[in-house]
Amino acid sequence: MHKSAYMNMKKYIDIFRSLSDKTRLRIIRLLIQAGKELCVCEIMDSLQESHYNTSRHLKELKNSGLVKENKVGRWVLYSLTEKSEEFQGHIIHAVEGIPKDVFVTDCNRLKIRLSLRKEGKCVIGLKSPEWEKVIKQVRVKK
Repeated sequence: MHKSAYMNMKKYIDIFRSLSDKTRLRIIRLLIQAGKELCVCEIMDSLQESHYNTSRHLKELKNSGLVKENKVGRWVLYSLTEKSEEFQGHIIHAVEGIPKDVFVTDCNRLKIRLSLRKEGKCVIGLKSPEWEKVIKQVRVKK
């Protein structure tokens, strides 16, 4: 295989490899659902994952070119990269095609977490007492 062809193929292999993990698929689905940048704390609370695990998975998605980060002050926001290639659009479409019931709990927690934003911005961080209070109330209602 010619070196440039191998480099092109490597990009696609990296994308598929990054999507071979359920947590990374869940992150992609949250970013699709949100349609906007999400703070790492919003993602970790929605997935009920640790900061370390969430950041590690986001780094993998960023390295594969599916996710980009934007630092705003102390906050690090993540979103899907622009669908600059037809292939990436197909990948996102494929993730959207996974039945919604697979992600319903994550997406419901995301809606609740986003309701804590002020003027559209994340204002509560990691291990927030506000989040714990809100999510505990939701569990009690069930």
